[in-house]
Amino acid sequence: MKNEKINLREGEEYIKLGDLLKLTGEFETGGQAKIAIQNGEVTVNGEVCTMRGKKMRKGDQAGFNGSIFEVC
Repeated sequence: MKNEKINLREGEEYIKLGDLLKLTGEFETGGQAKIAIQNGEVTVNGEVCTMRGKKMRKGDQAGFNGSIFEVC
């Protein structure tokens, strides 16, 4: 169970949900993240999200397996 802040790269406005989850180390591949998202195992700002291309902006939070990742 983690509570982690993920910083956007300079000049980026957002990161896609699948890329965010891969960046956290929760998944080794984008394919694994895609499956978890499609299976409804991931939340965005507290609600189940099944769109792996969801644009995550500063202040948004993704949840998976009891961990929360906040975009900064």
